[in-house]
Amino acid sequence: MRISLVDSGIGMLSTAAALRAARPDADLILSMDPDHMPWGPHRPDDVIGRALAGARATADAGPAAIVVPCNTASVHGLDALRAEFEPDVPVIGTVPAIKPAAAHGGPIAVWSTVATTRSRYQADLVEQFAAGHTVTPVACVGLAEAVESADAAAVADAVGYAAERTPADVTAVVLGCTHYDLVGDEISAALGHRAELFSAADAVAAQTLRRLGLDPTPEAPRTGTVSVLASGRPSALPAAALSYPAGAALAVPAVRTGV
Repeated sequence: MRISLVDSGIGMLSTAAALRAARPDADLILSMDPDHMPWGPHRPDDVIGRALAGARATADAGPAAIVVPCNTASVHGLDALRAEFEPDVPVIGTVPAIKPAAAHGGPIAVWSTVATTRSRYQADLVEQFAAGHTVTPVACVGLAEAVESADAAAVADAVGYAAERTPADVTAVVLGCTHYDLVGDEISAALGHRAELFSAADAVAAQTLRRLGLDPTPEAPRTGTVSVLASGRPSALPAAALSYPAGAALAVPAVRTGV
């Protein structure tokens, strides 16, 4: 079984690692787009085009599902991807984990990019899933870029900036950009470990398996492989990816059986 993941960069790692943990026997194809990243500042039509290109680059491998672990690409590109690949290949998008954060209760902060913080999309999600809760949007200036480059000093500065703008009574923080999952420990520490972090990665992995009619089998042998495409070209995991536990986990070679 092969599963494709399509994103501009290493923000996909947390979802890929969640899939690897749930199904160690699955082959993962990580389709990144370093030639055009980040996608956030691009026009919606351009994001649609890049997401389609990333998915098409994996088509010859015959993926059983296509996962889009990127909020920007999900907002703009999901309809086009589904129109092209479904019903033969299910396409699974990503939605910030506002609903489970609201179920947790307490004041909520939504950490996201500057563009997403200002978007109608995020406001609609808050209105739909967190009505009646105090929700503070926090624009995390430069955090996704710092994570992408694995620049520890820049990550610390960007996390500190966002933490200073997070109200002291907040008990739930939604990580509204998949890059932020990779620095969850740094975010928790900057907030004094007073808030629970809510990521979409595990939910997206679980939804992928549901769409495929499969159960998690974390005890299965780690026979699944991980391959990488860089704007359609065969590549390796970026060096920055290996700086994070999720990337390091994906770099562990598959176990050979029957030898």
